[in-house]
Amino acid sequence: MSPILLTGPTASGKSAVALELALRLDGEIISVDSMQVYRGLDIGTAKPSAAERALVTHHLIDVVGVNESFDAARFVHSATAAIQDIEGRNRTAILCGGTGLYFNAWLGGLGSAPPPDPLLRAELEAATTAELLEDLARKDPVTLDQIDLQNRRRLVRAVEVIRITGQPFSIQRARWPEHGGTLTAGRAFGIQRDRPTLVRRIDERVNRMFQAGLVTETQGLLKHGLRENRTALQAIGYRQVVEHLEGVVSLRETVERVQAKTRQFAKRQMTWMQGQLDLAWLEVGTNESPSQTAERILQTLPPAELERRRDGPLGDRPLSRKSLVYIRAASFRNAHPFKGLHRILLQSPNVDDPQGITNSSGDYDSQIHNLSRIQREVRRQGHQNWKPVFGRSAPGATP
Repeated sequence: MSPILLTGPTASGKSAVALELALRLDGEIISVDSMQVYRGLDIGTAKPSAAERALVTHHLIDVVGVNESFDAARFVHSATAAIQDIEGRNRTAILCGGTGLYFNAWLGGLGSAPPPDPLLRAELEAATTAELLEDLARKDPVTLDQIDLQNRRRLVRAVEVIRITGQPFSIQRARWPEHGGTLTAGRAFGIQRDRPTLVRRIDERVNRMFQAGLVTETQGLLKHGLRENRTALQAIGYRQVVEHLEGVVSLRETVERVQAKTRQFAKRQMTWMQGQLDLAWLEVGTNESPSQTAERILQTLPPAELERRRDGPLGDRPLSRKSLVYIRAASFRNAHPFKGLHRILLQSPNVDDPQGITNSSGDYDSQIHNLSRIQREVRRQGHQNWKPVFGRSAPGATP
């Protein structure tokens, strides 16, 4: 069974949809995000919370330290190994993220490009962007037309490869046959929203990041080598906060800069995705929940695969009020650790003796909004072996 691919611009809500899909398909998520691989880059990369990662296994998150390197080649090898492991356990692999370079490498292949030359790299990094562009225009106009001119790191790498090999970078890429997977028809989806909605979501998310402590997080990362890691420092948010910490700009201007940079990045992502990937695009409305979007995707999958869905913890058997606790969670992204999960049930290992977690009125509709509180409450009442399962609400409970 081939993986499901889910992508979309930043802040489109793809991660919440992937989480819903994984829960319903008994799947695991492989992050296709070049910055979430770094430990410590949590707030600024909108990394899945600990609670979400407890609910669904995530791969290629927190792989290396901020003082280490991670590239597309390592991603392809790691993602391929993760897919083989997931499918070997008869589960569904879901590739979710927005890093075009990683998708390109996984789908299009890894080349035999030479390793970096430290002396040449230092020389090129000292050159101006205009000089690099002039060099690239003279030696490889095809790459010049294709490369992201705002990404200086990739510009330096392209010129470096040309200098070392004496051949155009574009010709070398055309010879790269090794790849990790293919884009299977009917299993690749893109999440898109109208531009005003996406802009609003981006601005709101950036505000939440700063409220959650992005500046403090960045201060800590600088002590562990963030400034020396040119790749990690490219992460939108962190670079701008570093400039703020250096006294270059005010905090208010920093927030506005991060919002503007993120909006520009989202636009580039959409341009690339629409031009490079054959996706089934899903236009998501303002009031559409991640659960509803996941349901739209599920309806396109083969019937045999839908049998794997977690429609209820006990299949079609009736659910007993005495054996279940219904817990509601708000669906607003980042307002709680479940990102849109609507139904979370706790099932006792002994349905005949639940010793129910309930109140005196028998109301099973609880407003518990994070996994740690659920776990503490379960342990407090002596239910050490209770576990979360997913599906319908208990009969009589209000969905």
